[in-house]
Amino acid sequence: MAEFVYPPVIRAALTAFKALDLRVSVVGAEHVPATGGAVLVSNHISYLDFIFAGLGPWRGGKRLTRFMAKDDVFKHRISGPLMRGMRHIPVDRTDGQPAYDAAVKALREGEIVGVFPEATISRSFMLKKFKTGAARMAADSGAPLLPVILWGTQQLWTKGRPKTLTKRHVPITVMIGEPIELTPQDKPVMVTRRLRAAMSEMLDRAQREYPAKPSGEDDTWWVPAHLGGTAPTLEEAEAAEAAEAAAKAERAGESG
Repeated sequence: MAEFVYPPVIRAALTAFKALDLRVSVVGAEHVPATGGAVLVSNHISYLDFIFAGLGPWRGGKRLTRFMAKDDVFKHRISGPLMRGMRHIPVDRTDGQPAYDAAVKALREGEIVGVFPEATISRSFMLKKFKTGAARMAADSGAPLLPVILWGTQQLWTKGRPKTLTKRHVPITVMIGEPIELTPQDKPVMVTRRLRAAMSEMLDRAQREYPAKPSGEDDTWWVPAHLGGTAPTLEEAEAAEAAEAAAKAERAGESG
């Protein structure tokens, strides 16, 4: 099928990166399979992560990634036509089975499908708990898992912070790990643990090798707590999310 929307969107993004002098470094592009399906699994620290995660396979061989995203994005008057034109996969959080089936079908047809197993942005910028969907899709389709770590994207636009989409000279790391092949005997829970462990090592490396430091005391928010920054710890972030979820449920109960 001809691609009329995706390539121009990628070229526009690359032009914007160049204009802002975003120093995007793709490490491990050779790990992207040249052909065939793969489940691209990325950490999630920014609203822009799908752009940068998809850049890895594009740099690794002009391969396109079909991301799974909540269906609200597909209903938006601006993003909706673009998402549909790029053949991303809408996910209805009240019934995820149709999206799962569509993803497995795309994988069997040789597509790369992008997944964020943490489901929501990590405010601590560390890895949250992973859902097992990516491992199940890999098992059902016979496609490998392709681990991807992003770092630096949180400086542009993340949860709880104002957008800084015009911030210049920000280094962005896109690190692609070796594909993880599954066997019929592998259990999704164990594979997910293995995947998360591999991505945790990659994240640690990306953080250690990151070429930028905070510009001052007011610029430490994007650095994890264990590295001396003022981002919340994983436990603090989880507690805040639990409190928000409880408040949302209470409001829903009152309105109902």
